[in-house]
Amino acid sequence: MIFKSPSWVPKLPPPPDSIPVSEFILNEKYGRRSLKDSRDPYTCGLTGKSYSTEQIRARRDDLAKSLREELGWQVSSGSAYEKVGVIFCLNTIDLMMISWAIHRLNGISSPANAAYSPSELAFQLKTSRAKCIFTCSALLPTAVEAAKIAGVPEHAIYLCPVSDPSPKAAQIPSGMKNLEELISRGKGLLDLEDQIWSAEQGKIQTAFICYSSGTSGLPKGVEISHFNIISNVLQRTTFEAPWRKQHTNDATEVVMGCLPFSHIYGLVLICHTSTYRGDQVIVLPKFDLVNFLKSIEGFKIYELFVVPPIVVLMTKNLEVLRNYDLSSVKFLYTGAAPLGKESVMAMQSVYPDWQVCQAYGLTESATVVSSTSRADNWHGSSGSLLPGAEVRIVSADGKDIEEYDSPGELWVKAPSVVIGYLDNEKATKETFVEDQHGRWLKTGDEGEMRVCPASGNEHVWIVDRIKELIKVNGNQVAPAELEGHLLSHPYVSDCAVISIPNEVSGEAPKAYVVKSNGVGKTVDEEAAKREIMEHVKKHKTKYKWVQEIEFIDTIPKSPSGKILRRILRDSDRAQRKKQCIYAKI
Repeated sequence: MIFKSPSWVPKLPPPPDSIPVSEFILNEKYGRRSLKDSRDPYTCGLTGKSYSTEQIRARRDDLAKSLREELGWQVSSGSAYEKVGVIFCLNTIDLMMISWAIHRLNGISSPANAAYSPSELAFQLKTSRAKCIFTCSALLPTAVEAAKIAGVPEHAIYLCPVSDPSPKAAQIPSGMKNLEELISRGKGLLDLEDQIWSAEQGKIQTAFICYSSGTSGLPKGVEISHFNIISNVLQRTTFEAPWRKQHTNDATEVVMGCLPFSHIYGLVLICHTSTYRGDQVIVLPKFDLVNFLKSIEGFKIYELFVVPPIVVLMTKNLEVLRNYDLSSVKFLYTGAAPLGKESVMAMQSVYPDWQVCQAYGLTESATVVSSTSRADNWHGSSGSLLPGAEVRIVSADGKDIEEYDSPGELWVKAPSVVIGYLDNEKATKETFVEDQHGRWLKTGDEGEMRVCPASGNEHVWIVDRIKELIKVNGNQVAPAELEGHLLSHPYVSDCAVISIPNEVSGEAPKAYVVKSNGVGKTVDEEAAKREIMEHVKKHKTKYKWVQEIEFIDTIPKSPSGKILRRILRDSDRAQRKKQCIYAKI
């Protein structure tokens, strides 16, 4: 069965396929909110500095002119793959402008994770064929070392101003250019020639190369076209339009921008979609709880875009939250990883007026496939399909599942599904498949469709990553489900669940727990482990019982909030190999 968006969702208007994404975002001609009715797109949450949409357009063009002179990039000559710029930087109000300046020269922007080591960044520089790097002083040592490894000349490293209250000390090499110098120089250069694109060029021209592990394996460069980004912006805007028009008279909103703009969630959902709708993004260089709360209070933020670890941190620090006026918040959106129902209920017990909503998407779907409607919030679900998105639930033997409440792998078809993986035909063929119904993205996620009892609408429910599901006597146990339950225990500050070998059941769940402050001081650690295990036994069926608990200092996570269970699994397996031990039930 092919599932589609509910009947109440307006039909998706045809996304334009012959323009760059920045023209779509910044030009009223293509349907964005009028400039006179828009807020400044990006405002620094620490200093209050911002630029208008018109200023961003001008800065984009001046930077592009300067890059033309610096790197020899021409609008109408040279392959896009010869004009790749990597952006390795903390969040700033200029990050989207830099990408759009690269696009103005028909080049490609490749955002990089600010947590990368030199070798990880060098891998992206090499495989994306980067010719320049935009970075900041806090990340400069890593950028310089990576550039040496990848063969990017130091004179092609450019510094961006970042309002970071505690930057790492960095020695700025003599002669290294900064962003403002480039823009200032560009003002005196000849204007750029027009970009003249043919029909459907936007579908095949890469706008971004973002890195993802896909369904498995090493990081791969995901080629995201201009059309992909434009489509998802239109999908999300169309999906939310009825509610915004009815309840706020289509007023603009102030939203939180603390998540990494290098991640697909921040890149598309926060940066591009908000600007197209005339909303204002309050930009923080990185997440910090106090600055996060100060920004909400100071800028009267209406909508929070976060990830599950931030929600968990908030629920564990309610005494800190009470020191700030958060009354402006009406919606909290979370994505990038499943959020347990327990965390939702804990948040709403303190802030009952907040709607806690979820969305589902991948880098390969650029980005959102389904989202909670503000008019149809079913806690635990990832909402309904956006217009233009279609989903199949496919069993392990490749058959379509026709029933509700039956799990299988999610396959997605949408105009936002990306071109494929850069220079990796094998992975592209394995992940993107074509049949008589079109081209499908095999997500690697276990999910199912359910019908909401209150609204009658179909909702997407994500169970977990297929490769991370724990098989206990043939029963599937989702780590995310157990993690959500464990977090409701007062002794648990954070946690992750992995599979461990079991000589009877094949596998069993093991929990890594960051203990709360009292454990080990007022409460014995072994007694705490027993209480946490009993907490699971009281609420979960036997095959879901946690068989081992190990206390650790931190749970390894990506900047987007995904738990890096592979790191914990590898550590556990290495330890078991030494000791030759099995879990016992």
